[in-house]
Amino acid sequence: MRKRLVRLSAQVPLKAVRDRTICQDAPAALQYLPDNSFDLLFADPPYNLSKAFNGRRFQSLTLEGYEEWLDRWLGQTVRLLKPDASVYICGDWRSSAAIHRAGSKYFQARNRITWEREKGRGARANWKNCSEDIWFFTVSDTYTFNTEAVMLKRRVLAPYTENGQPKKWQAEEAGRFRLTHPSNLWTDVTVPFWSMPENTSHPTQKPEKLLAKIILASTSAGDVILDPFAGSGTTAVVARKLQRHHVSIERDKHYCCLAEKRLEQAAREPAIQGYAGGVFWERNTFRQMKK
Repeated sequence: MRKRLVRLSAQVPLKAVRDRTICQDAPAALQYLPDNSFDLLFADPPYNLSKAFNGRRFQSLTLEGYEEWLDRWLGQTVRLLKPDASVYICGDWRSSAAIHRAGSKYFQARNRITWEREKGRGARANWKNCSEDIWFFTVSDTYTFNTEAVMLKRRVLAPYTENGQPKKWQAEEAGRFRLTHPSNLWTDVTVPFWSMPENTSHPTQKPEKLLAKIILASTSAGDVILDPFAGSGTTAVVARKLQRHHVSIERDKHYCCLAEKRLEQAAREPAIQGYAGGVFWERNTFRQMKK
């Protein structure tokens, strides 16, 4: 696995890093990537928390300090993106305002997605923290958004009819369902747990279903996705499963190797939990379907 990892020390063409994992600190690697090459930037940077992570310690910053840290690497990505590219940046409630400000300095803010993490420790003197944000930006007013590719399939609880016919729903063997347009509130995403094939040891792993929504909405087949904080490689794995390309950057060699292992598995098993038949299924309504 380690032999496939890349480390950059000079400017490279896209073909030299496309579908590769770069084992390097993001700001150091970004300076060597080619201009005007990427259709989508997905960034899941370290959140503004004091914590120990895989042998390293992180100290939380002020909101202004975190915004400055975001700016140091985000500013480097501007030249790398195509004029019609989209940008998604993850954060929690503590960092969300800084992400909005830093992203708006370079891009056009389009929306803020809030997704339910489902898991989360209870709190005795505060509200349980079980959601995260993803800010959606675009480089310009021209960008890709494939609404029909990210429709959500929901169970119908009140099956209205019109002239005796189902109104915007259909009956299936498993029940009554309807397709709904995607919103900025995602309650259908499940955090990977031990029995799911995608689960890894990474403590902040994003679900494949979450990445599938973003990739299908904001790219087309053959597009190239840049992930500067790749972790265990979820972005790259989903990109491969959906016939897109990726360039992944991750500073931790262990997680780089884990990402490469997952990419091998993705070639053999292209399924994405909760996504089948060209639609995303509401949580707890999905039935395994053969395509």
